[in-house]
Amino acid sequence: MPTDPISLAAAKPRRAACPVCGRPTESQFKPFCSKRCADVDLARWLNGVYRVPVVDREDEAGPLDDDGSDAKP
Repeated sequence: MPTDPISLAAAKPRRAACPVCGRPTESQFKPFCSKRCADVDLARWLNGVYRVPVVDREDEAGPLDDDGSDAKP
């Protein structure tokens, strides 16, 4: 068996891990290992566990008028 790290990586292909439980993924449910893990991930998105950070426009440019346009000084 080769001891070179590059040869070891080539000898044993690496399978991706399920982002929910860490088990190897299944092609039918990729990137998850099962329908259950896919459903758990979807529920986390729908319940707001995962969030995409945003910056409010008001924080960037100052206060907005009632109609949503930039306030004039």
